[in-house]
Amino acid sequence: MRNLPLLILCLLLQACTQTQKGLGETVKLAFLGPDDIQMTNQQIDSLPYASMYLRVNDGQQIFVVLGFNENGQQKWITRDRAMLVTRHGRLVKTLGMADNLNDVSNLQNDPLRDALHLNEGASWTRAMSWTENGQPRAGTATSHFTRLKDEVLQLAGEPVACRVWQEEVSADDGQSWRNTFWIDTTSGQVRQARQMLGADIIPVEFTILKPAKS
Repeated sequence: MRNLPLLILCLLLQACTQTQKGLGETVKLAFLGPDDIQMTNQQIDSLPYASMYLRVNDGQQIFVVLGFNENGQQKWITRDRAMLVTRHGRLVKTLGMADNLNDVSNLQNDPLRDALHLNEGASWTRAMSWTENGQPRAGTATSHFTRLKDEVLQLAGEPVACRVWQEEVSADDGQSWRNTFWIDTTSGQVRQARQMLGADIIPVEFTILKPAKS
């Protein structure tokens, strides 16, 4: 826990929108919550923060609460002092992991920004930078979207009808991988996703239990 003050300082430099009291409670919940947990519906509903289940690299499922919601980005703090940043339900940056996603460009044209109007065959190209085994990597990735069979997820005791979209990603170095997104048919929010940090490395899965407010 010696690095906790440094983490809080770094996060405060991101110009958080929550009060300092709210941040302290969020950090406490994120750090002290047990791993591989199943929260009760009442526990999820009673928390004043957005929350999700998170699984990184097929490891243990953890419960994570939202640290910041600013400028269209959600910043989630994990128990082991990492932070994951999402935008329109897409993972766009990580900090404090063994390997990290550093940057994703062209987010203003990400088809997930208007997911309810996502069309079969939609495409998107962006530059990405990440680390792999500690070494910096970068490249250009192009996606094509295919709609799968709709599903109904049970989230915090509520059924949520979702459109399921598979994103086939190919990089300029010849590598390819898949991301999958479950889109709430009412709100258009990504409620569940499985994504890769970089060129087919480190799968990240999350399920949004309580979405962040706009």
